[in-house]
Amino acid sequence: MGKPDTRKLDREIKATERKLEAVRERELWPLTGPERRAILRGAVGGSYRIARHRSTGRAESRIDTAWQSAETRLLAELTALRIERARIVREAAADKAARKSSRWF
Repeated sequence: MGKPDTRKLDREIKATERKLEAVRERELWPLTGPERRAILRGAVGGSYRIARHRSTGRAESRIDTAWQSAETRLLAELTALRIERARIVREAAADKAARKSSRWF
């Protein structure tokens, strides 16, 4: 047996890193439905308050909170994927070491 097959996890890690970078750039495409709705709700509420010449502080904080929660979610996903990849590599190394130590010569 050669190296452990981590290609699928590597692809998922790369995709999650791209999503995280997009969220940091304030792009909407990597967001889930509820996150997208929260951001759009804050934007609509803020624009309504701008039209009425009022403060947009609460709407801005809602938008910032939604972006932060999306970033936190993606960081957690990325951490979980990296931990899973490390577990697979560690198990493969342990299997290889066990096979080598079980030889009689």
